[in-house]
Amino acid sequence: MSEEDDRSLQEGATDPEQPNEPNEPSAADAVTPEGGEMSSLLAGMEALSAPPLAPGDVVQGRVLKVTDAEIVIDLGLKTEVTAPIAEFLNNEGQPSVAPGDTVDVWIEQYDELSGAVSISHQKAVRRRVWEDIERAFQEQTSVSGRIVGRIKGGLTVDIGVPAFLPASHADTRPHSDLDTLQGQEISCKVIKINRKRNNVVVSRKLALEEDLTRRKGELAERLVEGAELVGQVKNIAEYGVFVDLGGMDGLLHVTDLSWGRVGNPSEVVQVGQEIRVKVLKHDLEKGRVSLGMKQLTPDPWEMVPRTYNAGDRVAGRVVSLTDYGAFVELEPGVEGLVHISEMSWSKRLRHPSKILNLGDRVDVGVLEVNLPKRRISLSLKVSLPDPWTTVSEKYAVGAVVPGRVRNLTDFGAFVEIEDGVDGLIHLANMSWNRNIKHPSEILKKGQQVDAVVLALDPANRRLALGLKQLEEDPCQSFFDNTHVGDVVRGKVSRKVSFGVFVEVAAGIEGLCHISEIEDGFGGGGDV
Repeated sequence: MSEEDDRSLQEGATDPEQPNEPNEPSAADAVTPEGGEMSSLLAGMEALSAPPLAPGDVVQGRVLKVTDAEIVIDLGLKTEVTAPIAEFLNNEGQPSVAPGDTVDVWIEQYDELSGAVSISHQKAVRRRVWEDIERAFQEQTSVSGRIVGRIKGGLTVDIGVPAFLPASHADTRPHSDLDTLQGQEISCKVIKINRKRNNVVVSRKLALEEDLTRRKGELAERLVEGAELVGQVKNIAEYGVFVDLGGMDGLLHVTDLSWGRVGNPSEVVQVGQEIRVKVLKHDLEKGRVSLGMKQLTPDPWEMVPRTYNAGDRVAGRVVSLTDYGAFVELEPGVEGLVHISEMSWSKRLRHPSKILNLGDRVDVGVLEVNLPKRRISLSLKVSLPDPWTTVSEKYAVGAVVPGRVRNLTDFGAFVEIEDGVDGLIHLANMSWNRNIKHPSEILKKGQQVDAVVLALDPANRRLALGLKQLEEDPCQSFFDNTHVGDVVRGKVSRKVSFGVFVEVAAGIEGLCHISEIEDGFGGGGDV
C-alpha cells in the first residue's frame, strides 16, 4: 500500500473502484461540514469574540422612559443607557420622543467588561444629516430646510446643519426683498459641500426650476382647449388676471371674467385666490394660454330671444355713460343701449349725464333685439308721455303761438312752443317784403317770438310756423286798392338788361319792360 493510499484511507476516502451508493453518505460527509456552513460558524465565532459596540458607531435604540432630566434607552445590552433630555428637546423646548420610539444614538465610549455605555443623540443626528446631505449632493436630489436668518450676500438655511443660500440662488428671478423669505420652509439643492469646514451651499433656484419643469410636463398633458383647470390668481392688471396653473401662467382677460360688465378684475377675484378656469386657447410655440371663467356658466344671451322682444317694457340699471348714450344692464351679461336721441321728448341733450347717473334704476322700452350682434336698442323716452300725441288738440292752423328760438339753420329757424314740440319757420315765411338770406338777419337764438301755425303733421312730428303771417300781406292790400289802368308813382329800385323794377309801394315792385320805356325820340332806348 502506498503512502498516498494510506492518506486517503486516513481521511476517510473510499476505494475508487467501489464507489458509494448515491443515497449513502460518505465518511467525509459524516464528519466534515459543508464550506458555506463552516463560513457561517466562523463568522458567528468572530462576532461573539468582537465587542458588540465600538466608539463612533451609530445604532438604534428603543426609548423606555422619559423623565424631566433624562431619556432611558434600551440598546439590547445587559443594562439600559441614559442620555440627557436636553439632547431630545424640540424648538419649543419639549421632548421630541416618547416611550416606544426608536432613536439613533452615537456611541461615545463602551466598556465591554462593565457594560457601561456613553451615548450622544445629537452626534447621531448630525452624522445622519451629513450623510443625507452628501447623498443629496451626489444624487442631486432636493433637501428640505427652513430659512432662519439674513446674512451678507444671502440667507442662512437650517437643513439639519446651517447652510448658505446665496441671494442669486434664492429665486428663479432676482428677489427684491430677501427678508420676506425668512421663516419659510423651502426645498433646495446642495451645490457645494465641505464637511471638514462644516460648509454647505444650497440653491433654492435650482430646486424651483426642477419643480417647474416637472409641473410643466404634467400640465402639458392636461393643457388642451376646453379643459377645466384649477389655478391661483398670481397678479391682477387692468386688462386681466394672470393665473398660476402650476407650472405655467395663463391670462384671464377682463372680458372673460364674467358675462356681466367688469370695471376692474379686482371686483371679481383677489390675488392668492384659487379659481376654476377653462382653457380657451393654447399656443405651444409661444407658451401662451388664454383662459376663461365666464365660459363655465351658461351664456345669458341664449335666453334673450325668449325674454326680450321689441315693444316690451323692462327695468335695468345704468352701468355706463358715453357721449352717444347710456348702457343699461337688464340682467348680468345682458346690456342694451339707450341712444341719446331716445332719452327725452323735449330736451336736446349734449350728454346722457344731464339726466342719468351711473347706478340709476330706469324703466325702458325695447326698440330692437339684434341677436347675431348681441345688441339691444332701448328707449327711455317711451316710458314718458309723448307731447306730440296732444299737439292736434292744443293747436290749430291759423293760431298764434308763443315760442323760443331754439336753433338757426340755413333754411330757417326752429322754435320750441312746448317741451318736445318744435316748429319750423322757413326763410320764405319770415318777411313779406325782405329778401332774407339767413334767419339770423331778423332772429336770435333764445329769442322769444310769436308765430302763426301754418300746418300740422303729428304723425311725422312736423309743425310749420310763419312769422310774416302776423302782419297783413302788403301785396294783397295794394291789389285790393289798385286796378288795371290806374296811374301810380314809383321809385326805380334796380335796373336790368330787359327793363327796370319800380317800387310802387313798400315791399312791392313792378317791372317796367324795356319795350314800355319811351326815350326822348318816342322809341325804346337805354334807360
